Amino acid sequence: MTATRPVEFRSSPHTRRAQLSFWEKSGYALGDTGANFIFQTMIMFQLAFYTDTFGITAVSAATLLAAVRLWDAVFDPLMGVVADRSQTRWGRFRPWILWTAAPLGLMSFLTFTTPHFSPGGKLVYAYLTYIGLMMLYSANNVPYSALSGVMTGDPAERTTLSSYRFVFAMFAQLVIQGLALPMIHYFGNGDSARGYQSTIGILSLFAIAFFVIAFLSTKERIHPAPSQRSSLRQDVSALFRNGPWRTMFVVTIVLFIALAMRGSVVLYYFKYYVGREDLFSAFNVLGTAGSIGGIFCSQRLAVRYGKRDVFIGGLALTAFLTALFVAVPGGAIRLMFTIEIARQFVYGLTIPLLWAAMGDVADYSEWRSQRRATGMVFSAIVFGLKAGLGFGGAISSYLLSLYGYVPNVRQSARALEGIRMAISLFPAAIFILCVGCLFFYSIGKETEIQMTRELAMCRARAGAQPV
Repeated sequence: MTATRPVEFRSSPHTRRAQLSFWEKSGYALGDTGANFIFQTMIMFQLAFYTDTFGITAVSAATLLAAVRLWDAVFDPLMGVVADRSQTRWGRFRPWILWTAAPLGLMSFLTFTTPHFSPGGKLVYAYLTYIGLMMLYSANNVPYSALSGVMTGDPAERTTLSSYRFVFAMFAQLVIQGLALPMIHYFGNGDSARGYQSTIGILSLFAIAFFVIAFLSTKERIHPAPSQRSSLRQDVSALFRNGPWRTMFVVTIVLFIALAMRGSVVLYYFKYYVGREDLFSAFNVLGTAGSIGGIFCSQRLAVRYGKRDVFIGGLALTAFLTALFVAVPGGAIRLMFTIEIARQFVYGLTIPLLWAAMGDVADYSEWRSQRRATGMVFSAIVFGLKAGLGFGGAISSYLLSLYGYVPNVRQSARALEGIRMAISLFPAAIFILCVGCLFFYSIGKETEIQMTRELAMCRARAGAQPV
């Protein structure tokens, strides 16, 4: 994948030496393949697992998903602070990917295990395992995400790195969407609890291996200036004065609420509204193929028009195509597949931009305040991701309960209406809210260029960016 660079970046020797090899980009990207074996399973199956297999009510599941977010509100920023202050021979962020690999895989397995407990015991078990899973996911994913902000200081190269990352993430999504449900049926052989346990066990082993490869393949190149002293108060103050960070923090939460709300009801949609659960995997696989196409186009469009404008356009079109599902009859299979492929393509344009923008936000903080706290900046996006995942799943669960959903029976007309709204108009409205928030994001194309030039000169003078 070759990046088309603006002339302004070619002229800087500091930018040229920040270019990354194909192997380093691919090794880094495999880390997100591993993370998405876990993350996509939660998006696609966690709510259905809790209500239809694990055996807790939709309201209890909704409360669980929302309550864990309260703890994450504390733990995610704390993890960013800890990662920023980690001092090892491997860097600040890389070692956390290695240290958390096996514990995260094990906790994923336990979260999708159904114990033979009483209903109250099951609920306690669900809380303990889900809290543990989210804490370990933070300890892994906050440093992993921050790592992309210190591997290179070139915004165009950073966008290319994000494109690699999300092509590999889409591979994981294809596996989950295309193979997970057949694996659950195959290994379960009529026992969905055993099917979930075996499937997530296999996926967790692959995730651990990919985390180790990501650790071994990467290098940290951007470091705080030697003169910067550790000060939590100053880092927090600089973060909250950072307008682009505030905007992206809100965008991330709102965006993942929309994604989780819609993603968590797709299985219900095909099982009850379409009446063809067997089409669930094909629908998601073809949609993900559309996303991959959008990701491949994203970098070139971002270099030409700027990340912000491409992000706004992609989300606006995503909202429109999502809303169209409200008018699709349950039997119009070809139409719903066509709309979904187009919807995923335009959403795919935005996928690398969120994470690449957070690297720019970390640069912006350094540029304005002369302080760099990459881990804290990226902890916000991981918090937003998990908050959106939890709140979006909780909202969907509450909506299902409100509309009268009853597990594993023929649904009423009102319950079917709730499922149809949760896959169309409700998430579309939230996508539009994201578009409105992005108009407040102040790092446009010209700001990126100016910021990159000035930071490269400052790092060269301070010796903060070794070759």
